[in-house]
Amino acid sequence: MADKKLLITIDGPAGAGKTTVSRNLSSRLGYRYIDTGALYRAVALEVKRAEVIADDDAGIAKVLQNLDLKFVRIDDDVKLLSKGEDISGFIRTPEISMLASTLSAKQEVRDALLGLQKDIGREKEAVFEGRDMGTVVFPDADVKFFLDASTKVRAERRYLEMKNVSSQTFEEVEADIIKRDTNDSSREVAPLKPADDAVYIDSSRFSSMGVVDFMYLHIEKLFKMA
Repeated sequence: MADKKLLITIDGPAGAGKTTVSRNLSSRLGYRYIDTGALYRAVALEVKRAEVIADDDAGIAKVLQNLDLKFVRIDDDVKLLSKGEDISGFIRTPEISMLASTLSAKQEVRDALLGLQKDIGREKEAVFEGRDMGTVVFPDADVKFFLDASTKVRAERRYLEMKNVSSQTFEEVEADIIKRDTNDSSREVAPLKPADDAVYIDSSRFSSMGVVDFMYLHIEKLFKMA
């Protein structure tokens, strides 16, 4: 890729395809892929392990004080470590997803992770996936995308993704998607919404690679990368 060092954000609701698209776009650009949603899931996992309930602010504050999270590349894949333990395989359950959504509405949780995300972003050459990357964490990002899809399509994608690790029915997955949408878009702290200067993409009828192609061509056009 050319000599441009860009910081790119991809926001959107659950099941929109952000993870697949972000991974493939970062690979095509030769950039780092940063799954910020995994950070909130990691907090949820540590809160659960500490047997702290979601409305115990003092208990959550203690968990946050002891956080030690790092992204590392292992065998061509990016893993999330907590205190040196690879927790990537423990943070994708429906229970952790819902708890992460609840905890992400707390200002103290967002504050604890904000500095870590900004530190990672200083070197640029990264694609950040999340829900408020373009609006709150990196309002001056070089390129912003907001990836969306219909509720039905997102539920179908999430159901197929979780089928081998969860016993949830399609109807239960769809109900979780709707609940998370409501939680994420109505919270007072950093609600889910497109940044004013984000490129909005409805991926309902497009493949993930079709979306990646569109994003890459958009970036190429903006910065004339060869």
